[in-house]
Amino acid sequence: MISGFEGIQLTTLILIVVAGFAAGWVDAVVGGGGLIQLPALLLVPGITPVQALATNKMGSIFGTATSAATYYRRVGPDLRTAVPMAVIALAGSFGGAVLASSLPASVFKPIIVLALIAVAVFTAVRPNAGELTALRHDGHRHYVIACLIGGVIGFYDGLIGPGTGSFLVIALVSALGYAFLEASAKSKIVNMATNAGALLFFLPHGSLMWGVGLVLGFSNMAGGYLGARTAVARGSRFVRVVFLVVVAALVIKLGFDVWNENFA
Repeated sequence: MISGFEGIQLTTLILIVVAGFAAGWVDAVVGGGGLIQLPALLLVPGITPVQALATNKMGSIFGTATSAATYYRRVGPDLRTAVPMAVIALAGSFGGAVLASSLPASVFKPIIVLALIAVAVFTAVRPNAGELTALRHDGHRHYVIACLIGGVIGFYDGLIGPGTGSFLVIALVSALGYAFLEASAKSKIVNMATNAGALLFFLPHGSLMWGVGLVLGFSNMAGGYLGARTAVARGSRFVRVVFLVVVAALVIKLGFDVWNENFA
């Protein structure tokens, strides 16, 4: 299955386009678009989980690249922090994808649910967090922490994936002291690299469905452009609200997966 269009119905293709656009918008604001995009891809006849993951990464890289460029023009994030983070995150994502081929994601999902709950509580009880940029560290310490964040979350994206953008945003806000808008701008650059790292692993294995991936990519790109413009226009308070909604959805989705895998 090279293109993925074999046997696909028009209604399914339209749903994929809509899901790609919505995922691009969510990813551009706070991340977490995979919650929308992956279920739509699983409707493609005969698709395997690995093909869905690979094609999802292809679609997402279009959107994250577009939103990263839009944020760069309108917010001007500091590339001295974002670029080293992105390089380390790319390597981490490749490593995570390698491990994902031999280790079930179900091993890590309970830990991720607990981490997401902690993130939501932290954001909810600290309403002023992320309103303004007030960096917590100077000099080399700032860049070392930034690169550690990129490596760990990049590895997570290659291994499991859902909520990568949200984890990047909250890490940049809580650990480094960026405002939500500035954190979201930087996270798109890093998230683009994590998508690329996973793709570097998936491509040689023939897992990518190019036709569906391109359709998904262009719709994701349109959503990413609109989402980045919306976030810039509405500011950090808006990004914070969307962030809490997306994290809540991630907790419900992954929590449901854990329950089904262990108790159903």
